[in-house]
Formats: sequence, C-alpha cells, structure tokens
Amino acid sequence: MRKYDVMYIIRPTIEAEARKALIEELNAILTSRGATDLVVNEWGTRELAYEIKDFKKGYYVVLTCQASVEGLNEFDRVAGIKEDVLRHIIVSREEK
Repeated sequence: MRKYDVMYIIRPTIEAEARKALIEELNAILTSRGATDLVVNEWGTRELAYEIKDFKKGYYVVLTCQASVEGLNEFDRVAGIKEDVLRHIIVSREEK
C-alpha cells in the first residue's frame, strides 16, 4: 500500500449533520478496504478559485492515508456519484 492525499469539496449548503454523515461514509469506504493511518483534516468552508455548480464556496476535507488501489478506486467512484461532493482528487505521496 502507498501513501495518498485525498481532498474533496462538499457543497456548502449541506446541513452539519448530513455533512458529518457524508464524511464518515466516505472515510468508511477507505477503512473498510484496508486503509491505515487515516488522518482527517477538515479545513472548513473556504472560497473556491472558480464557481463549481453555481457555488462560490465549499467545505474542504483533506485525508492522508495508506490505502490499496481497490479502496481508492471505490472512493473515486462513490465521490463522483455523490451530488454533495463538488470535486475530489487523489494524489500519491510516494515516487514510483
């Protein structure tokens, strides 16, 4: 398993309880597939560099973990489907 940084931006108009549930759901995708050393850093609501789906702000969440490709592929698939996730990105922290 490699180390990865995962960042996703949640729609700013989502209620706090729903946002918390969404973050837990997305984290569970990784942990249920063997991700370790999961560190969650919620940056909170910030200005976007450009408008995304008519939003000028978004709630940023950054994860650092060691994960398998299978877990990351599933995270990528689910994050792409969720309407409350405006954008997401997965970046490897290790050189090949």
